[in-house]
Amino acid sequence: MTTANVTRDGPQTETYIDALCFPSFVDGLQQKSISFCAVSILFSITALLGNSLILIALHKESSLHLPSKLLYRCLATTDLLVGLVGQPLDATYWKSFANEGWNLCRFALDAKFIIGTVLCSVSLLSMTAISLDRLLALLLGLRYRQIVTLKRTYVIVAIFWVLSGVAGLCFILDYRITLWYWYIIIPSCIVMSIASYTKIFRTLTHHQAQIQDSVQQQPSQTNQLNIARYKKAVNSAVWVQLALVVCYAPYLLVEITLAYIKTYSLHLVVIRGIAVILVYVNSTLNPFLFCWKIYEVRQAVIQIIRQVFRCPWS
Repeated sequence: MTTANVTRDGPQTETYIDALCFPSFVDGLQQKSISFCAVSILFSITALLGNSLILIALHKESSLHLPSKLLYRCLATTDLLVGLVGQPLDATYWKSFANEGWNLCRFALDAKFIIGTVLCSVSLLSMTAISLDRLLALLLGLRYRQIVTLKRTYVIVAIFWVLSGVAGLCFILDYRITLWYWYIIIPSCIVMSIASYTKIFRTLTHHQAQIQDSVQQQPSQTNQLNIARYKKAVNSAVWVQLALVVCYAPYLLVEITLAYIKTYSLHLVVIRGIAVILVYVNSTLNPFLFCWKIYEVRQAVIQIIRQVFRCPWS
């Protein structure tokens, strides 16, 4: 197994980047680099097409609550940018690695880290906001539309982008700053999401028990339909969040490991490449989850596809 001890005096960022653009790994990774490059290009195309379709569908769909739709559009936008910027940078990194273009390798890797931090952070924060939005819809009832307004949601989304942008730019100063940002933001988002969905399911269970125990007072059909629709909205959000956690967790574990070890092996670099691909799968997977779990989006997508493939003479 090829290993390399690239530890030297200086910022930890240099040690970390040198390990991923290290000449000693070329012989063992040249063929794999070409494969990783091809896979990145493939998922770049699928992410671009899928999320472009979702954004068009969300723009056309008018039945979804506007603040909730904005959060889904923000998530789809980050996935679109992954396909437009993140994955081409990853393909450039692997191509330059295979061709031993170390200056381009370092540039592509630095840019990929910064862009990846921004987009991953916005995705994670957006998913947390979606879980809180579903909780507020349940707890606030009729006051929900008065409190959760489109203007306030725009402000929150803007804060997400600014905060994530600062975290990404901190990578230029010291990678450890960005790492500590992840140490804080990931547990916080996970705890808030778990707490929100736990509260939602407990409240729904209690509400269902009250309905079953009530003999004289029967729920109206409108209330039943609203509860059923709300459950579908929560279910779709849970699926999207689970997909994000499953796809991102291996990558984050590898990044933390690489940031603190001193000797880097060929196998570890390959594992990191696979973990990055899994992250890209999430950007391709989300459009399918939107179509599968959100009826309004699915209908809009079907309509768009029919319009695109409609014969001019029909």
